[in-house]
Amino acid sequence: MTSSNWGYDDKSGPEQWSKMYPIANGKNQSPIDIKTSETKHDTSLKPISISYDPATAKEIINVGHSFHVNYEDTDNRSVLKGGPLSESYRLYQFHFHWGSTNDYGSEHTVDGVKYSGEFHLVHWNSAKYSSFAEAISQADGLAIIGVLMKVDQANPRLQKVLDALNAVKTKNKRAPFTNFDPSTLLPSSLDYWTYSGSLTHPPLHESVTWIICKEKIGISPEQLAQFRSLLSTVEGDKAVPMQRNNRPPQPLNDRIVRASF
Repeated sequence: MTSSNWGYDDKSGPEQWSKMYPIANGKNQSPIDIKTSETKHDTSLKPISISYDPATAKEIINVGHSFHVNYEDTDNRSVLKGGPLSESYRLYQFHFHWGSTNDYGSEHTVDGVKYSGEFHLVHWNSAKYSSFAEAISQADGLAIIGVLMKVDQANPRLQKVLDALNAVKTKNKRAPFTNFDPSTLLPSSLDYWTYSGSLTHPPLHESVTWIICKEKIGISPEQLAQFRSLLSTVEGDKAVPMQRNNRPPQPLNDRIVRASF
C-alpha cells in the first residue's frame, strides 16, 4: 500500500493503515467515542474565538477520498483562538466525512451514538510554525473543530458548497471557491469537548488539539447523497463513487476529554 493509495475500502481501509503508518496503533489516535459521563468539566477552558475573512476562501479540490475547500493562509486574516489553545491558529481548509448510509458517517461518536456525517475545520499554529507543512507533525501544530451532522431538513448554509461539487466530480479536479465564511456552518452554541489526538487519516500525525462541538448541525438525505456522488477516480477511469470516508473510533487510552460546559 503506497502512501497515495490508502482509502476506505477493505483492501486499503483503516484496518490496513498501520502497515504503512505504524502510528495508526499509537496511543493518541483519533477519532474517539466521547463518553459524556467520563468527560471532565474544566472551568479554565475559555470560549473559542473565531474570526474568518470570507475573502480568504480560495478553491475547492477533489482529493480522491473527500473534497477540501482551501483557504489563503499566508497571514492571520482567518484565525481560531481561545478555547484550549494558547496560541493563534490559522484556517487552512475544511472538509467533510460521511458514510455509505445515513445511519453512520461521523468519525467521533458520543456515548456510542454514530451521526450521519462530520464537518472538520483544519487550522495550524501560525504563532510557532511557518507553514501547515511544518506544523502538521508537531504536537501543538494543528487544531481541528469537529461538528457532528445529523439527518434533518436540508441545510441551506451548505448549499454553496454542494453547488460547487459538480465542478470537482473526479479526483484531482479543482475549481475556484471564493467569498465563503465557514463559520456560518457552525452550530449556534459553541460549547465543546476537547482532547489531544491525531489526524483521522494518513499520515495520522498525533498533532491535533480537537475541539468537538456539543451541538449538532442538520443535513438532509439528499445533501448527503451529493457527497456520495463524488468520484474517487480520475476522469476517464471507471467511476468509483466516494461511498464513505470515516475512520472508526480509536482507543482513548489514558487521555482525558475535557468539557467547556
